[in-house]
Amino acid sequence: MIVSQRAWAPPVRDGLGVGVAAGFAGLAFGTSAVTAGLSVAQASVLSVLAFTGASQFALVGVIAGGGNLAAGVVGAMLLGARNTLYGLRLADVLGWRGTRKIVATHGVIDESTAVALAQRDRDDARLGFATTAVTTFVCWNVTTVVGAVATGHVGDISALGLDAVVPAVFLALLWSRLRHGGRERWVALGGVAIALATTTFLPAGVPVLCAAIAALVATLAASTRPTETSGGT
Repeated sequence: MIVSQRAWAPPVRDGLGVGVAAGFAGLAFGTSAVTAGLSVAQASVLSVLAFTGASQFALVGVIAGGGNLAAGVVGAMLLGARNTLYGLRLADVLGWRGTRKIVATHGVIDESTAVALAQRDRDDARLGFATTAVTTFVCWNVTTVVGAVATGHVGDISALGLDAVVPAVFLALLWSRLRHGGRERWVALGGVAIALATTTFLPAGVPVLCAAIAALVATLAASTRPTETSGGT
């Protein structure tokens, strides 16, 4: 009876809902990866090993735009660096050690972090994190394969407008962040300005890396800000 109640506990429901919704974006990634020139196997391996949507979309976006692999990888690593900060925060919240901590590291993404931090105690945080991470991982990888295989059987991909998938999904991932607070919007606008200013004379993919300067400036500004502003919310 206790097991049954925990199986339908709020953290599980939250994790399933978020995981399924986020996981289906893998369909768009599989499509965009094959459109950018990756094989079905390459797209699938990337989803299994990287398992971070924004970084994966950034990588194939650079490749699709004519950029080289090195620029794409660096851009993906910059975006993925935020997961390291999530991990530092979750280490205290979840309190796992040993093998469980190592396994959980691969599941540290935006969605699992958000669900875990929204819980009231450690048990619920662990349950919400695990449910979200596993559900997202399974859905993301299954839909990656479906999207990649389906795209491989479409003769004229551009006729279906699939070339717009990468920027559309990437914007959707960013939109929720841009709606909250002013700093994120200023960072985004700064990145756009830098990218537009450098696009005309730098190789494809490099303007994206230059745009990261906006995030670096914002990070340095936040680290030097007086502590009395932290109590505003």
